[in-house]
Amino acid sequence: MMNTGDRRPLASRDTRWAQATARRLAALSVTPNQISQASILAGALAGTAFWLGGQSDGMVRLLLLLGAALFCQLRLLCNLFDGMVAVEGGKASADGPFWNEFPDRIADIAIMVGIGYGIAMPGLGWAAACFSVLTAYVRELGRANEGPSDFSGPMAKQHRMAVATIAALLTSVEFLWNGRNEVLMLALAIIAIGSAATALRRAWRQVRWLKARRP
Repeated sequence: MMNTGDRRPLASRDTRWAQATARRLAALSVTPNQISQASILAGALAGTAFWLGGQSDGMVRLLLLLGAALFCQLRLLCNLFDGMVAVEGGKASADGPFWNEFPDRIADIAIMVGIGYGIAMPGLGWAAACFSVLTAYVRELGRANEGPSDFSGPMAKQHRMAVATIAALLTSVEFLWNGRNEVLMLALAIIAIGSAATALRRAWRQVRWLKARRP
């Protein structure tokens, strides 16, 4: 699926629970590509929950936003275990590199656009989606230029999902201070601005690396 030098550095990969879960998955007929593809479903469900939750009230709103937070984290778990099953489980495939990247872009778009429509600010949602995809594009452009994979932030994938998850949880109890989607709006703006900054930072680091390599 990928070589170990191109893997996102994750502390959770070295935890006992993650290694045990990856071993169980590797022992089953589940493939890394299927786990990667499942992240599309998780992203779509998260985006839908954000969309409907932002427009709902009462217990329905609470359950949808809690579901959005859950599916955001499920998306990250898929991202964690597809690589572990491929590399540590020895189940890498020729088309693995495609499935390692493509579902992530779909999930990013679904989640950010879902938040945008949920708070009646679709333009901001699409901006966050575009800049999220751009961060990955710059990283992959670096690899195409034979450079190292740049997973730097400030708004890499795990940071985007952390912001979205926390925002969903806080928004689910906004009724305590008579709020209405202000937290989600702020979170989406942070993701959009942070992702744009991340893309620019990665681009600058890539140009600097290329110049140092070929003076």
